[in-house]
Order: sequence, then structure tokens, then C-alpha cells
Amino acid sequence: MFIQKNFLLIVLALAVVFAFAMRATIFQQQTTSTPPPTNGIATNFADYWFANKAEVNTYRLEQADYGVLNPGDVVMVFATVNFRTDKQVELDTALSVTDKDKAIPVLKTNIIKKFTTGLHDHSLLTSVFTPINTGDSRSGPFANTLKVSTTSQDWLGHTYLQLNYRNSSYRVQGNSYFEHEVDEDYTVSKATLEDELWNRIRLNPEALPRGETQLIPGTMTARLRHARLDPLPAKLKIDNYEGVLYPGKFLKSYTIEYPTDDRTLIIIFEGQFPHKIVGWEETYKTRDNLLTTRAVLQKSITTDYWNHNAPADSTLRKTLLLNQ
Repeated sequence: MFIQKNFLLIVLALAVVFAFAMRATIFQQQTTSTPPPTNGIATNFADYWFANKAEVNTYRLEQADYGVLNPGDVVMVFATVNFRTDKQVELDTALSVTDKDKAIPVLKTNIIKKFTTGLHDHSLLTSVFTPINTGDSRSGPFANTLKVSTTSQDWLGHTYLQLNYRNSSYRVQGNSYFEHEVDEDYTVSKATLEDELWNRIRLNPEALPRGETQLIPGTMTARLRHARLDPLPAKLKIDNYEGVLYPGKFLKSYTIEYPTDDRTLIIIFEGQFPHKIVGWEETYKTRDNLLTTRAVLQKSITTDYWNHNAPADSTLRKTLLLNQ
């Protein structure tokens, strides 16, 4: 009789007990659990950088060259790729069982800079490949950026410059229309690359080098100035950015000063993840005029741009405020 009179109450009580046993109650909303970090990478980092998309940023540019400031624009693309450590090239084929340990994840940066000087055009592109510390033993030995390549084209001609990390040093190879750069092949001692600092900011700005150290200057600026790539003494520091020129909140400034070269680079980035780079300033002499190149972020999106290559996809360029 008791069971019959209290059947509904008993069923409800059993349902509540069952729900608690399943770690959920009838009063809780169902949520999607976040997968645990893999290979030692923080979850938000993995979700952002391993989503099979690239981060594409566009900047308004004023470029110092020929003793004046020239108008232009910059596209900066960040993406994670697999990189062959033996051939030092981005992996695009399946590896055999014996070669599976020869590929590691890297953060790749492509910086595409275009500007005009009076009548003629200039175009430069730098690619940087920096290993990501995934906690995987394969990436352990590769603390240094493995490869940097830079090309430049203008109405005078074109150049190519490449650095490869081998045997605890960087091999520098270059070709150019410019006579004293026509065929370059030399080695410089191991040092932090200025070109890799963009990646280091994105990976972990807390680990950026600070104080006095040796840096190998940026390849893009070296080509514009026709300068050899030798390590130079540098002073580096991080501060809170207090200005109003660059967009974003909780901004930081990373200053790289070369006392012996009269050159200073300041990179402005977001202090919070994903640490987007919102602009930079680079000051040096050009034709005896001390000028400051400046780039200011216009737009940032994440996209699988390699899948948007049909004529109809050209409308997507408008979202990046690119010149048509």
C-alpha cells in the first residue's frame, strides 16, 4: 500500500539519486566540457593556434626609405605548420615510419610589406619558422628559430636572403641585383633573431629576452639598408604602452635598441592572450634623415585563407581593408 500511494514520489526520488550519480541534476544545464591540454600546451593556446586556421592582420604603413616616409600597407599572417627539421622546409607530404620524428610543429609568420617611393613600387616578404614547445620530446632540441627567408622586389631588381640554423650557428645565403650582395654565403654565430621576436611575442611574451644581449638584425630592414647580417649588441625592455595611437586594451611595448647602429624597433602588442601585434615603430637614418617607420593595425581575422581562392572570394579582401 505504501508503494502504491507514494509511487510518483519514489520515482522522483530515484531519478534525483540517479542524476547525482551521473554527476548531473535535473536543475543543471548541460555544458560541453573543455578537452584537457595536450602535449603540455595550454588549452586556450591549443584552441586558438591548432584550429586549422591562420590569423591574418592588416596594417597601415608609413615606410622610411630614400630619406622620406612613403605610404604602404602590411599583411602579417600567423599559422602553425609542421616543419621538417632535416630539410628545413614546411611539411607537405606524409612522412614514412622512419622519418616520423623529423617533423615538429612551428609557428610560421609571413610578413608582406608593400609601399611606393614616388613612381615605383616595392614589395618585401619575410617568412619565419619558430618551434613551438609542445612538451613533445621531439621539439626539445630545437629552442632556436630554424629558418628565415626574405625576398624583395622593386623596379631596380629583386633579392633573396635565407638563414638556416645548423650546428649551433646560422648559415646566411643571399642573391641580389646589387653588386656587393650578388652572391653571399657566410656563417654567423648563434644569437636571437630580431625576426623571431614577432613569434616569441605570440608564443609567450613573458619569456622574451630582456636587458643587454646580442641580436641578429631583421632581414627585411637589412635588405632595405643593404647591410650584412652580423650579431649586434642590443638593449631590450618591456613596458606598459601609455599612448593612444594603437588600438586595443592592456597594451605592452617591446623596445629593441641597437646602440651601435642608431636604430630602435618598438613592437606594440596586447598584454592578454592571444597577444596580437597592434603595430610597431622603427627609427633609423635614411639618407641622413632620422625617420620613423610606423605600422598601425587596421583589421584582424582568423580564416582558412588557403580554401578561399576562387574569384568570388575576392570580396573577402574588403573585410581586411586591402587596396583593390
